[in-house]
Amino acid sequence: MSDPLTVLAGRLGILPRFQDQTGIWHDTTPETRAALITAMGFDPTRAQAELEQLRAREEARVLPDWLVCVADQAGPVLPHRWTLTTEDGAKTEGRGALPVLPLGRHQLEIAGHTTWLLCAPETLPEPPRCWGLTLPLYGLRRAEDGGVGSYGDLAEVAAGLGGLGAAFVGINPVHAGFPCDAMAFSPYAPSSRRRFSTLHIEAGAQVGPSDLVDYSAFTAAQSAALRALYATTGADPAIDRWIATEGQALRRFALHQALSDEFGAYWPDWPAGFHSPDTPEVEDFADLNPDALRFHGWCQWLAEQQLAGVAKACDGMALGLYLDLAVGTHPHGAETWGDPDLFAPGCSLGAPPDAFSRGGQTWNLAPMRPLHLAATGFAALGDILRAQLRFARVLRIDHILGFDRAFWVPDGGPGAYVQMPKAALLAVARIEAARVGAVIVGEDLGNIPKGLQADLEASGILGCRVAMFERDWSAAVPVFSPAGTYPRRALSSVATHDLPTHAGWRVGRDIDWRRDTGALDGAEHALAIALRMVEVAAFDAMVGGPTGDNAHGFLAATPSRLVAVQAEDALGLIEQPNLPGTVYDHPNWRRRLGVSAGDLARHTGVVAAAETMKKRE
Repeated sequence: MSDPLTVLAGRLGILPRFQDQTGIWHDTTPETRAALITAMGFDPTRAQAELEQLRAREEARVLPDWLVCVADQAGPVLPHRWTLTTEDGAKTEGRGALPVLPLGRHQLEIAGHTTWLLCAPETLPEPPRCWGLTLPLYGLRRAEDGGVGSYGDLAEVAAGLGGLGAAFVGINPVHAGFPCDAMAFSPYAPSSRRRFSTLHIEAGAQVGPSDLVDYSAFTAAQSAALRALYATTGADPAIDRWIATEGQALRRFALHQALSDEFGAYWPDWPAGFHSPDTPEVEDFADLNPDALRFHGWCQWLAEQQLAGVAKACDGMALGLYLDLAVGTHPHGAETWGDPDLFAPGCSLGAPPDAFSRGGQTWNLAPMRPLHLAATGFAALGDILRAQLRFARVLRIDHILGFDRAFWVPDGGPGAYVQMPKAALLAVARIEAARVGAVIVGEDLGNIPKGLQADLEASGILGCRVAMFERDWSAAVPVFSPAGTYPRRALSSVATHDLPTHAGWRVGRDIDWRRDTGALDGAEHALAIALRMVEVAAFDAMVGGPTGDNAHGFLAATPSRLVAVQAEDALGLIEQPNLPGTVYDHPNWRRRLGVSAGDLARHTGVVAAAETMKKRE
């Protein structure tokens, strides 16, 4: 008979073991199990009592915390009195059959207990067969210009690409970052995924030339430029109306930002009385500093105004702006400060060991507690998705494997998988996409759980296919997959921002970097280069030649509905944007494209890629 701690872990979704990509099985250690139980808000030393409370709660309920229903169809028949509150606040009472349920997340009350009805379309419509360009927004300024690419630069690029027939323009996440820490510039470790980066606002900030993006210089200049612009243009009453409409959520974010200005970027370093948004000290600060809060609200208003301008510049495209949603949030940022019960302290999201990271990965991103997500009707996820989809008509969800199971790594210990409410998370994604007619792309690369890709397909969510990885991994010699075998419901590309460019891959530039950063010794480097040359020859044979045009022509011939051309490949660049496993020993997120925003769509490499992609029409 299992002990209470093991049973409690199972009830909370902590998997007892998992198999990594190398085929090795790992048992969840007792220490990891106890740490994850604690992070979920339960006491592992009282496992039996915690189990009994969970069972009592479940037995008292008529329905579970959530149900997925089909939008615009009648709800289930319930032999109980119920009260239904739809998203718009309308209430209906009755017994038996529920009425036709509109798209959205609605509350059903039975006998004092709430069940969330996630009313989604069964599947999202298939997008048109088309292509687009993905690029690093930060890299849109040339070395001689200095600074960081802006939303205004992106609008200029979008207008030019639309004229070339591109259906979308994609960028890395533009979530709110840490203006008080210029070195916290990774777009995948944001402070808040609900709010937007102020670093890319067109505010007139000027800095000197730099070959790589100099975040330290530009962050200081941007802060001064924003405050100067606020002093001259911030009095518009429309701003106050917008801030009021955004309500408590924006106020809490603005409070966090104002407190960061006072005490530093990361809230655990603040005085103890400010570690929670609901303390007397925080309220006193807000009362004494109303203009500080208004300034940060104005910054968000301005960011959204400029993003709306980008979306408008995409009017000539079949789809439009493609945004990217980071898999998690920084553990010491605005999201975790504003909603501490949602996040698991003392743990990070990560990945188990694989061929690229023998010891696994820890990403320093706070996991969301699945029970809290369910109890709140998945409000946090819905709000985050809706914010992105105000402007985007393609949304890529980074590491969508976490919708099925998330790898939690406790401080100082090995990680384990936590089962997530997959059906609910997919339903919320369909709801928010359906509201605006958007396409959802899920990055389904890595240690893929069984059944997830079938569920994504059933939901109408596109997967990702990377040509460098599409091969028979069991073959003794590299054999890459033919174009015709690529799935229809996918976004396909040569590589991603975490991989070498086409030109860099061909010469093993990523392997050189791994040697230079100490991940490979000389012998390992030589062997890896030799193996890469064999892979390159096999890839060239499949795509018809060694050039980027050959690779793009191959992608154009696939059945995949979407194809993404990376700007670095169209421009023939050799260095990759990000080298996973490094922070500052490789210039991650700092490389420039070397072409101005106005000239990008006229560059011969981009024009050639567009001509190649016309084969998809």
